[in-house]
Amino acid sequence: MIKAVILDLDDTTFMTEAACFNLENDVLSAMGRMPMSREVHLQTWGRPLFDAIRDRSPGVDVEEFRRAYEPLINHYVANGMLDVVPPETLAAIDEMRSGLNKAVLALTSREESELRHILVADHPLRLRLEEIYHKDNMQYHKPDPRAFEHIERNHGWRPDECVYVGDSTSDAEAAKGAGLHFVASLESGLRTKDDFAPRPS
Repeated sequence: MIKAVILDLDDTTFMTEAACFNLENDVLSAMGRMPMSREVHLQTWGRPLFDAIRDRSPGVDVEEFRRAYEPLINHYVANGMLDVVPPETLAAIDEMRSGLNKAVLALTSREESELRHILVADHPLRLRLEEIYHKDNMQYHKPDPRAFEHIERNHGWRPDECVYVGDSTSDAEAAKGAGLHFVASLESGLRTKDDFAPRPS
């Protein structure tokens, strides 16, 4: 019996790849750097931002990028350009919690600095989630299956009592490697069912 539903955030709980592509290029522009191509962004999508930006903009000063990023992410969020949770997503979470009696959590590769606007107590998503696990409050991180170890330790659920919902093949590999069930979110249109089909060994 499934007791807990664990949600990825980017391109699962809300659609963000296109918005993040624009945001990151705005940061690079503010730094006087050339923009990245959409192709490069898509190829590296799903990796933690401050790791992936090294490949998205070779030679970038990551600490300078961090400093320039914060005011711009605040601008994007304040103007409804990033991390907008659709009403139907909130309704689905409510149904899982109240109608199906499931615990609902989030597990993301984002850092706390990328989530401050969601971690505030009155954010509609924060109000509905039992916990939000991110890079700064976990020892291990996706795609390492050990990213899910603390779920059993902190909540007492066995891996086979949990399902992870994510949008990338690395999400699937991490969840299945940890013994969780996995549901692929295809809403972003960036991946298809074929991407998640078993590969011959």
